[in-house]
Amino acid sequence: MNLWEFLVWLFWIYIAIACIWVFIIIVMDIFRDHGLNGWAKALWIVFLIVLPFLAALIYLIARGSGMSRRRAAEYREAQAQADAYIRSVAGSGGQSAAAEIHQAKSLLDSGTITQAEFDQLKAKALQGGA
Repeated sequence: MNLWEFLVWLFWIYIAIACIWVFIIIVMDIFRDHGLNGWAKALWIVFLIVLPFLAALIYLIARGSGMSRRRAAEYREAQAQADAYIRSVAGSGGQSAAAEIHQAKSLLDSGTITQAEFDQLKAKALQGGA
């Protein structure tokens, strides 16, 4: 086998992997789409099995913009969940150190906490809530 035959084989392997990847993305999108009912999903899957390249081309043309919108919505939801998780484990509820110290000072001034407790809260706020 010479170099050109090897490069042609690499090219066809690349094309095969790219096609398989496109089919996987389309199948994932079909099942991710809540706007399609079960029969429509089944028809798309059958169409992808019977005429895979034509079905993939038609799906990408007809529903490609919906694919990007669903993916963007999924990303926004995941980002919101990550942000909520970060806020929940941060401990300060999203308050800055100055706001926490100010709140602790108002508690000290009202007599709710002692000076030692205020010093602990201040130290904790300055350490970043750790």
